[in-house]
Amino acid sequence: MKPLGRRDYGFIGLLAAITLINPLSIHFYLPALPAIRAAFSVSAATAQLTFSISMFTLAAVTLAIGSLSDGLGRKPVLLGGIALFVAGSAICAVAGAIELLIVGRLLQAAGAASGLVLARVIARDVYGLDRLTQIIALLTMAYTMGPMLSPPLGGALVDALGWRSIFWFAVGAGALLTAFSVLFVPETRPPGGGVQSGRAMLGAYRRLFRIPRFSLYVLHSGFVTGTFFAIAASSSFLMTEMLGRPASDYGLYFMFFPAGYLLGNFIAARIGLRVPIDTMLMAGSVLNLGGAVALAAALWLATPTPLGIFVPGFVVTLSQGLALPSAQSGAIGVDRDLAGTASGIGVFMQMFFGATASQATGLFADGTATPMILVVLPLAAAALAASVALGRLSATGR
Repeated sequence: MKPLGRRDYGFIGLLAAITLINPLSIHFYLPALPAIRAAFSVSAATAQLTFSISMFTLAAVTLAIGSLSDGLGRKPVLLGGIALFVAGSAICAVAGAIELLIVGRLLQAAGAASGLVLARVIARDVYGLDRLTQIIALLTMAYTMGPMLSPPLGGALVDALGWRSIFWFAVGAGALLTAFSVLFVPETRPPGGGVQSGRAMLGAYRRLFRIPRFSLYVLHSGFVTGTFFAIAASSSFLMTEMLGRPASDYGLYFMFFPAGYLLGNFIAARIGLRVPIDTMLMAGSVLNLGGAVALAAALWLATPTPLGIFVPGFVVTLSQGLALPSAQSGAIGVDRDLAGTASGIGVFMQMFFGATASQATGLFADGTATPMILVVLPLAAAALAASVALGRLSATGR
Protein backbone atom coordinates (compact mmCIF):
# COMPACT_ATOMS: atom_id res chain seq x y z
CA MET A 1 0.00 0.00 0.00
CA LYS A 2 1.46 3.36 -1.06
CA PRO A 3 2.38 5.55 1.94
CA LEU A 4 0.71 8.90 2.38
CA GLY A 5 2.69 11.79 0.91
CA ARG A 6 3.01 15.47 1.73
CA ARG A 7 0.15 16.44 -0.58
CA ASP A 8 -2.06 13.77 1.02
CA TYR A 9 -1.45 15.19 4.46
CA GLY A 10 -2.21 18.69 3.18
CA PHE A 11 -5.52 17.53 1.74
CA ILE A 12 -6.37 15.57 4.90
CA GLY A 13 -5.60 18.72 6.89
CA LEU A 14 -8.09 20.66 4.79
CA LEU A 15 -10.73 17.97 5.32
CA ALA A 16 -10.05 18.18 9.06
CA ALA A 17 -10.46 21.96 8.93
CA ILE A 18 -13.83 21.46 7.23
CA THR A 19 -14.99 19.40 10.19
CA LEU A 20 -14.06 22.22 12.59
CA ILE A 21 -17.36 24.01 11.99
CA ASN A 22 -18.85 21.23 14.12
CA PRO A 23 -16.94 22.12 17.34
CA LEU A 24 -17.54 25.80 16.56
CA SER A 25 -21.27 25.10 16.83
CA ILE A 26 -21.02 22.75 19.84
CA HIS A 27 -17.90 22.89 22.03
CA PHE A 28 -17.17 26.59 21.41
CA TYR A 29 -20.63 27.35 22.79
CA LEU A 30 -20.44 25.39 26.05
CA PRO A 31 -18.60 28.02 28.17
CA ALA A 32 -21.27 30.58 27.23
CA LEU A 33 -24.23 28.59 28.58
CA PRO A 34 -24.27 30.09 32.12
CA ALA A 35 -23.78 33.63 30.72
CA ILE A 36 -26.61 33.18 28.21
CA ARG A 37 -28.88 31.82 30.91
CA ALA A 38 -28.21 34.93 33.01
CA ALA A 39 -28.47 37.34 30.05
CA PHE A 40 -31.93 36.13 29.03
CA SER A 41 -33.12 35.19 32.56
CA VAL A 42 -34.21 31.68 31.53
CA SER A 43 -34.29 28.30 33.28
CA ALA A 44 -31.52 25.73 33.11
CA ALA A 45 -33.66 23.57 30.81
CA THR A 46 -34.22 26.47 28.38
CA ALA A 47 -30.55 27.38 28.40
CA GLN A 48 -29.71 23.73 27.77
CA LEU A 49 -32.16 23.78 24.84
CA THR A 50 -29.99 26.37 23.08
CA PHE A 51 -27.26 23.73 23.19
CA SER A 52 -29.25 20.56 22.54
CA ILE A 53 -31.22 22.14 19.66
CA SER A 54 -27.98 22.23 17.73
CA MET A 55 -27.41 18.55 18.42
CA PHE A 56 -30.92 17.54 17.37
CA THR A 57 -30.60 19.67 14.22
CA LEU A 58 -27.23 18.17 13.39
CA ALA A 59 -28.77 14.74 13.81
CA ALA A 60 -31.69 15.44 11.48
CA VAL A 61 -29.78 17.31 8.79
CA THR A 62 -26.97 14.78 8.51
CA LEU A 63 -29.47 12.28 7.12
CA ALA A 64 -30.27 14.60 4.24
CA ILE A 65 -26.68 15.82 3.78
CA GLY A 66 -25.29 12.36 3.12
CA SER A 67 -28.02 11.43 0.65
CA LEU A 68 -27.92 14.82 -1.10
CA SER A 69 -24.19 14.46 -1.62
CA ASP A 70 -24.77 11.03 -3.19
CA GLY A 71 -27.21 12.59 -5.64
CA LEU A 72 -26.00 16.18 -6.19
CA GLY A 73 -22.29 15.93 -5.52
CA ARG A 74 -20.05 16.56 -2.52
CA LYS A 75 -18.83 20.10 -3.23
CA PRO A 76 -22.11 22.02 -3.81
CA VAL A 77 -23.68 20.49 -0.71
CA LEU A 78 -20.57 21.31 1.32
CA LEU A 79 -20.45 24.96 0.22
CA GLY A 80 -24.17 25.41 0.85
CA GLY A 81 -23.76 24.04 4.34
CA ILE A 82 -20.90 26.36 5.24
CA ALA A 83 -22.90 29.36 3.99
CA LEU A 84 -25.82 28.35 6.23
CA PHE A 85 -23.43 28.03 9.18
CA VAL A 86 -22.17 31.59 8.64
CA ALA A 87 -25.73 32.97 8.39
CA GLY A 88 -26.85 31.19 11.58
CA SER A 89 -23.79 32.43 13.49
CA ALA A 90 -24.56 36.02 12.46
CA ILE A 91 -28.17 35.70 13.66
CA CYS A 92 -26.97 34.41 17.03
CA ALA A 93 -24.51 37.29 17.35
CA VAL A 94 -27.26 39.93 17.08
CA ALA A 95 -30.09 38.02 18.83
CA GLY A 96 -32.05 40.15 21.28
CA ALA A 97 -34.36 37.38 22.50
CA ILE A 98 -33.84 33.74 23.43
CA GLU A 99 -36.23 32.65 20.65
CA LEU A 100 -34.10 34.32 17.97
CA LEU A 101 -30.96 32.82 19.48
CA ILE A 102 -32.54 29.35 19.22
CA VAL A 103 -33.39 29.99 15.55
CA GLY A 104 -29.81 31.06 14.87
CA ARG A 105 -28.45 28.01 16.66
CA LEU A 106 -30.70 25.80 14.55
CA LEU A 107 -29.40 27.32 11.30
CA GLN A 108 -25.81 27.24 12.52
CA ALA A 109 -26.07 23.55 13.32
CA ALA A 110 -27.81 22.74 10.03
CA GLY A 111 -24.83 24.18 8.20
CA ALA A 112 -22.26 22.52 10.46
CA ALA A 113 -23.68 19.10 9.60
CA SER A 114 -22.17 19.27 6.11
CA GLY A 115 -18.57 19.42 7.32
CA LEU A 116 -18.67 16.44 9.64
CA VAL A 117 -20.45 14.15 7.16
CA LEU A 118 -18.77 15.15 3.92
CA ALA A 119 -15.17 15.16 5.14
CA ARG A 120 -15.50 11.44 5.86
CA VAL A 121 -17.25 10.72 2.58
CA ILE A 122 -14.70 12.67 0.53
CA ALA A 123 -11.96 10.71 2.31
CA ARG A 124 -13.76 7.49 1.34
CA ASP A 125 -13.99 8.67 -2.29
CA VAL A 126 -10.32 9.63 -2.52
CA TYR A 127 -8.55 6.96 -0.45
CA GLY A 128 -10.84 3.93 -0.66
CA LEU A 129 -12.08 1.48 1.92
CA ASP A 130 -8.71 -0.11 2.69
CA ARG A 131 -7.31 3.08 4.20
CA LEU A 132 -10.57 4.47 5.59
CA THR A 133 -10.04 3.60 9.27
CA GLN A 134 -6.56 5.14 9.15
CA ILE A 135 -7.74 8.29 7.35
CA ILE A 136 -10.72 8.75 9.68
CA ALA A 137 -8.39 8.41 12.67
CA LEU A 138 -6.06 11.04 11.18
CA LEU A 139 -9.01 13.32 10.43
CA THR A 140 -10.28 12.94 13.95
CA MET A 141 -6.86 13.57 15.51
CA ALA A 142 -6.74 16.92 13.73
CA TYR A 143 -10.43 17.60 14.33
CA THR A 144 -9.89 17.03 18.04
CA MET A 145 -7.88 20.23 18.16
CA GLY A 146 -11.21 22.03 17.68
CA PRO A 147 -12.82 20.67 20.86
CA MET A 148 -9.47 21.05 22.64
CA LEU A 149 -9.05 24.73 21.79
CA SER A 150 -12.68 25.83 21.48
CA PRO A 151 -13.72 25.80 25.17
CA PRO A 152 -10.61 27.66 26.46
CA LEU A 153 -10.88 30.21 23.65
CA GLY A 154 -14.64 30.45 24.05
CA GLY A 155 -14.35 30.86 27.82
CA ALA A 156 -11.72 33.58 27.42
CA LEU A 157 -13.88 35.42 24.87
CA VAL A 158 -16.97 35.18 27.09
CA ASP A 159 -15.10 36.53 30.13
CA ALA A 160 -13.37 39.31 28.17
CA LEU A 161 -15.86 40.38 25.47
CA GLY A 162 -19.19 38.77 26.36
CA TRP A 163 -21.02 35.78 24.94
CA ARG A 164 -21.81 37.40 21.57
CA SER A 165 -18.12 37.43 20.66
CA ILE A 166 -18.07 33.66 20.16
CA PHE A 167 -20.57 33.98 17.32
CA TRP A 168 -18.69 36.78 15.57
CA PHE A 169 -15.60 34.58 15.74
CA ALA A 170 -17.60 31.76 14.10
CA VAL A 171 -18.73 34.11 11.30
CA GLY A 172 -15.12 34.97 10.46
CA ALA A 173 -13.94 31.36 10.63
CA GLY A 174 -16.78 30.20 8.39
CA ALA A 175 -16.02 32.84 5.77
CA LEU A 176 -12.35 31.81 5.67
CA LEU A 177 -13.25 28.13 5.37
CA THR A 178 -15.57 28.91 2.46
CA ALA A 179 -12.71 30.44 0.51
CA PHE A 180 -10.41 27.46 1.06
CA SER A 181 -13.14 25.00 0.12
CA VAL A 182 -13.90 26.81 -3.15
CA LEU A 183 -10.23 26.79 -4.11
CA PHE A 184 -8.99 23.39 -2.98
CA VAL A 185 -11.82 20.86 -2.53
CA PRO A 186 -12.58 18.93 -5.76
CA GLU A 187 -15.76 17.07 -6.61
CA THR A 188 -15.14 13.45 -5.62
CA ARG A 189 -18.52 11.72 -5.96
CA PRO A 190 -18.20 8.53 -8.04
CA PRO A 191 -20.12 8.66 -11.35
CA GLY A 192 -23.55 7.09 -11.50
CA GLY A 193 -25.73 5.79 -8.69
CA GLY A 194 -26.66 8.10 -5.89
CA VAL A 195 -29.87 8.90 -4.08
CA GLN A 196 -32.20 11.26 -5.92
CA SER A 197 -35.65 11.23 -4.29
CA GLY A 198 -37.28 10.98 -0.91
CA ARG A 199 -38.59 7.52 -1.73
CA ALA A 200 -35.12 6.42 -2.82
CA MET A 201 -33.67 7.86 0.41
CA LEU A 202 -36.08 5.80 2.49
CA GLY A 203 -35.21 2.75 0.39
CA ALA A 204 -31.52 3.38 1.04
CA TYR A 205 -32.13 3.58 4.80
CA ARG A 206 -34.04 0.29 4.73
CA ARG A 207 -31.30 -1.32 2.67
CA LEU A 208 -28.63 -0.30 5.17
CA PHE A 209 -30.57 -1.14 8.34
CA ARG A 210 -31.27 -4.64 7.02
CA ILE A 211 -27.56 -5.26 7.51
CA PRO A 212 -27.20 -6.18 11.22
CA ARG A 213 -23.57 -5.10 11.38
CA PHE A 214 -24.44 -1.62 10.07
CA SER A 215 -27.15 -1.18 12.70
CA LEU A 216 -24.81 -2.20 15.50
CA TYR A 217 -21.98 0.03 14.25
CA VAL A 218 -24.12 3.16 14.17
CA LEU A 219 -25.83 2.35 17.48
CA HIS A 220 -22.44 1.89 19.10
CA SER A 221 -21.36 5.32 17.78
CA GLY A 222 -24.50 6.84 19.26
CA PHE A 223 -24.10 5.24 22.67
CA VAL A 224 -20.49 6.29 23.19
CA THR A 225 -21.15 9.81 21.88
CA GLY A 226 -24.14 10.17 24.21
CA THR A 227 -21.93 9.16 27.13
CA PHE A 228 -19.52 11.99 26.35
CA PHE A 229 -22.11 14.72 25.71
CA ALA A 230 -23.96 13.97 28.93
CA ILE A 231 -20.70 14.67 30.76
CA ALA A 232 -19.72 17.67 28.62
CA ALA A 233 -23.05 19.50 28.91
CA SER A 234 -23.50 18.84 32.62
CA SER A 235 -19.93 19.73 33.53
CA SER A 236 -20.45 23.34 32.40
CA PHE A 237 -23.21 23.89 34.98
CA LEU A 238 -21.52 21.76 37.65
CA MET A 239 -18.33 23.80 37.37
CA THR A 240 -20.11 27.17 37.42
CA GLU A 241 -23.02 26.58 39.78
CA MET A 242 -21.96 23.69 42.03
CA LEU A 243 -18.23 24.43 42.29
CA GLY A 244 -18.36 28.21 41.71
CA ARG A 245 -15.70 28.31 38.97
CA PRO A 246 -15.61 30.93 36.13
CA ALA A 247 -16.17 30.07 32.45
CA SER A 248 -12.45 30.32 31.72
CA ASP A 249 -11.69 27.63 34.32
CA TYR A 250 -14.23 25.34 32.70
CA GLY A 251 -12.58 25.93 29.34
CA LEU A 252 -9.17 24.93 30.69
CA TYR A 253 -10.39 21.78 32.46
CA PHE A 254 -12.39 20.85 29.37
CA MET A 255 -9.08 20.17 27.61
CA PHE A 256 -8.98 16.84 29.45
CA PHE A 257 -11.76 15.65 27.12
CA PRO A 258 -10.21 16.29 23.70
CA ALA A 259 -6.78 15.27 25.04
CA GLY A 260 -8.18 11.82 25.77
CA TYR A 261 -9.87 11.72 22.38
CA LEU A 262 -6.64 12.75 20.66
CA LEU A 263 -4.66 10.05 22.41
CA GLY A 264 -7.25 7.41 21.51
CA ASN A 265 -7.23 8.49 17.87
CA PHE A 266 -3.43 8.49 17.79
CA ILE A 267 -3.46 4.88 18.97
CA ALA A 268 -6.19 4.00 16.46
CA ALA A 269 -4.24 5.59 13.61
CA ARG A 270 -1.11 3.63 14.54
CA ILE A 271 -2.69 0.22 14.93
CA GLY A 272 -5.95 0.54 12.98
CA LEU A 273 -4.57 -1.29 9.93
CA ARG A 274 -3.41 -4.27 12.04
CA VAL A 275 -6.16 -4.75 14.63
CA PRO A 276 -9.65 -5.99 13.62
CA ILE A 277 -12.45 -3.43 13.85
CA ASP A 278 -14.46 -5.46 16.36
CA THR A 279 -11.44 -5.81 18.65
CA MET A 280 -10.98 -2.03 18.69
CA LEU A 281 -14.67 -1.58 19.46
CA MET A 282 -14.55 -4.02 22.36
CA ALA A 283 -11.45 -2.38 23.86
CA GLY A 284 -13.03 1.06 23.58
CA SER A 285 -16.34 -0.11 25.05
CA VAL A 286 -14.73 -1.69 28.11
CA LEU A 287 -12.69 1.47 28.72
CA ASN A 288 -15.79 3.63 28.23
CA LEU A 289 -17.73 1.75 30.88
CA GLY A 290 -14.74 1.89 33.21
CA GLY A 291 -14.60 5.68 32.86
CA ALA A 292 -18.34 5.97 33.56
CA VAL A 293 -18.02 3.87 36.72
CA ALA A 294 -15.01 5.93 37.85
CA LEU A 295 -17.02 9.14 37.32
CA ALA A 296 -19.86 7.82 39.48
CA ALA A 297 -17.42 6.79 42.21
CA ALA A 298 -15.61 10.14 42.19
CA LEU A 299 -18.79 12.21 42.46
CA TRP A 300 -21.00 9.98 44.62
CA LEU A 301 -18.42 8.63 47.06
CA ALA A 302 -16.18 11.68 47.51
CA THR A 303 -16.38 15.46 47.67
CA PRO A 304 -16.97 16.74 44.10
CA THR A 305 -13.95 18.42 42.52
CA PRO A 306 -13.06 19.45 38.94
CA LEU A 307 -10.65 16.53 38.66
CA GLY A 308 -13.40 14.16 39.79
CA ILE A 309 -15.33 15.20 36.68
CA PHE A 310 -12.59 15.62 34.11
CA VAL A 311 -10.19 12.75 34.83
CA PRO A 312 -12.89 10.07 34.36
CA GLY A 313 -14.05 12.16 31.39
CA PHE A 314 -10.54 11.80 29.96
CA VAL A 315 -10.92 8.00 30.15
CA VAL A 316 -14.33 8.18 28.43
CA THR A 317 -13.00 10.27 25.56
CA LEU A 318 -9.91 8.06 25.26
CA SER A 319 -12.27 5.14 24.73
CA GLN A 320 -14.15 7.13 22.08
CA GLY A 321 -10.93 7.84 20.24
CA LEU A 322 -10.16 4.14 20.14
CA ALA A 323 -13.59 2.93 19.09
CA LEU A 324 -15.27 5.57 16.92
CA PRO A 325 -12.96 5.43 13.86
CA SER A 326 -13.56 1.68 13.64
CA ALA A 327 -17.32 2.01 14.10
CA GLN A 328 -17.50 4.80 11.52
CA SER A 329 -15.38 3.03 8.91
CA GLY A 330 -17.31 -0.20 9.50
CA ALA A 331 -20.62 1.58 8.87
CA ILE A 332 -19.43 3.51 5.81
CA GLY A 333 -17.85 0.41 4.29
CA VAL A 334 -20.91 -1.85 4.19
CA ASP A 335 -22.22 -0.49 0.86
CA ARG A 336 -20.03 1.46 -1.56
CA ASP A 337 -22.96 2.95 -3.46
CA LEU A 338 -24.46 4.42 -0.27
CA ALA A 339 -21.31 5.70 1.45
CA GLY A 340 -22.74 9.23 1.83
CA THR A 341 -26.03 7.95 3.21
CA ALA A 342 -24.24 5.60 5.61
CA SER A 343 -22.01 8.43 6.84
CA GLY A 344 -25.07 10.63 7.36
CA ILE A 345 -26.85 7.96 9.39
CA GLY A 346 -23.74 7.41 11.49
CA VAL A 347 -23.44 11.10 12.33
CA PHE A 348 -27.21 11.26 12.92
CA MET A 349 -26.94 8.56 15.57
CA GLN A 350 -24.03 10.33 17.24
CA MET A 351 -25.78 13.69 17.31
CA PHE A 352 -29.21 12.30 18.24
CA PHE A 353 -27.91 10.35 21.22
CA GLY A 354 -25.65 13.25 22.17
CA ALA A 355 -28.55 15.71 22.08
CA THR A 356 -30.92 13.40 23.95
CA ALA A 357 -28.36 12.69 26.66
CA SER A 358 -27.43 16.34 27.15
CA GLN A 359 -31.05 17.51 27.22
CA ALA A 360 -31.98 14.77 29.70
CA THR A 361 -29.33 16.00 32.12
CA GLY A 362 -30.75 19.54 31.79
CA LEU A 363 -34.38 18.50 32.28
CA PHE A 364 -33.59 16.64 35.49
CA ALA A 365 -30.90 19.03 36.75
CA ASP A 366 -31.03 19.38 40.55
CA GLY A 367 -27.71 21.05 41.32
CA THR A 368 -25.92 17.72 41.79
CA ALA A 369 -24.07 15.26 39.57
CA THR A 370 -26.75 12.56 39.97
CA PRO A 371 -28.75 13.23 36.76
CA MET A 372 -25.55 13.13 34.71
CA ILE A 373 -24.41 9.83 36.22
CA LEU A 374 -27.83 8.22 35.76
CA VAL A 375 -27.63 9.03 32.04
CA VAL A 376 -23.97 8.10 31.55
CA LEU A 377 -23.96 4.63 33.10
CA PRO A 378 -26.75 3.05 30.96
CA LEU A 379 -25.29 4.49 27.74
CA ALA A 380 -21.84 3.09 28.51
CA ALA A 381 -23.37 -0.31 29.27
CA ALA A 382 -25.34 -0.22 26.00
CA ALA A 383 -22.14 0.50 24.01
CA LEU A 384 -20.51 -2.57 25.54
CA ALA A 385 -23.58 -4.68 24.70
CA ALA A 386 -23.39 -3.55 21.05
CA SER A 387 -19.71 -4.56 20.92
CA VAL A 388 -20.52 -7.98 22.33
CA ALA A 389 -23.25 -8.44 19.69
CA LEU A 390 -20.82 -7.49 16.91
CA GLY A 391 -18.33 -10.02 18.24
CA ARG A 392 -20.97 -12.73 18.09
CA LEU A 393 -21.79 -11.83 14.48
CA SER A 394 -18.13 -12.09 13.61
CA ALA A 395 -17.88 -15.46 15.30
CA THR A 396 -20.73 -16.77 13.14
CA GLY A 397 -19.29 -15.24 9.96
CA ARG A 398 -22.14 -12.77 9.43
